[in-house]
Amino acid sequence: MRSRRDFLKLSALLGVTGLFKSQQVLAAPAKANKPVVVSTWEHGMPANEAAWQVLSKGGRALDAVEAGVRVPEADPKVRTVGYGGYPDKNGIVTLDACIMDEHMNCGSVAFLQNIKHPISVARAVMEKTPHVMLVGEGAKQFALSQGFVEEDLLTAESKADWLAWQKDQQLQLINIENHDTIGMLALDADGNLSGACTTSGAAYKMHGRVGDSPIIGAGLYVDNEVGAATATGMGELMIKTVGSHLVVELMRQGASPEQACREAVERIARKIGDYAAFQVGFLALNRQGQYGAFCIQPGFNYAVRQHSGSQLIDGKSLLGAKA
Repeated sequence: MRSRRDFLKLSALLGVTGLFKSQQVLAAPAKANKPVVVSTWEHGMPANEAAWQVLSKGGRALDAVEAGVRVPEADPKVRTVGYGGYPDKNGIVTLDACIMDEHMNCGSVAFLQNIKHPISVARAVMEKTPHVMLVGEGAKQFALSQGFVEEDLLTAESKADWLAWQKDQQLQLINIENHDTIGMLALDADGNLSGACTTSGAAYKMHGRVGDSPIIGAGLYVDNEVGAATATGMGELMIKTVGSHLVVELMRQGASPEQACREAVERIARKIGDYAAFQVGFLALNRQGQYGAFCIQPGFNYAVRQHSGSQLIDGKSLLGAKA
């Protein structure tokens, strides 16, 4: 049995007093801004509309985020998500996705091939298996067992671009032109949060590479007592810093969504030094329905849908602030 001294040491380490204070800071106001849905990039606009169809009828945030991100997953014009996404260096489209609800339930798939809607497979992993993540061939076999249909996801346009890339095979930096995800966060009328993140990954990545998008805590995190966050950009940097979880924890300490995103970006920038060569961005939503974003490079935008209408907002940036 632990001694009282051990308990006091543990309490000091975890900052129990600070935790209680932060929970008081985040107590819900009399009237929160709900429902609301936010998502990364311009392709979040039509995705948000699909999510709003669920939220505006009193539906659950989990159903909203799944319905929302399925839109870009099925749109061949969105070249960094799902069907029509850029392939890896071997010419194969591989997909990653995760989903998380208000009860800390989560599901994830990585290196999934030939299944158009990885977000729905991720939800099936969450609800129909004892696991959090399935990958590769195992993820595909599970999807097929659940009634998903196998199909070719490499469109003629993406194949043509891949063939042209093969001539020089230069590594594609993950930047404004090569943003590799849609992350979506929703707060429903009952005050519950959920999130989803789905991607075809970086263009022409090494075969087998998995970024942050299917990693709970890196590409997405939801804590119904505090808020939710999602990430976009250089996935390896989000994995190394457990970035989305960091943003949520900063909100727990009392930071606004934008402040939390900024502190997470600045922490990454301090650690990597040559941050101007990369793009990293975070989007956050707290349980009061307040939202915000911050990134390294100018050019990151995010979509918002609420009762007052739809907006596409330019996220503030570290390099933009220094200009």
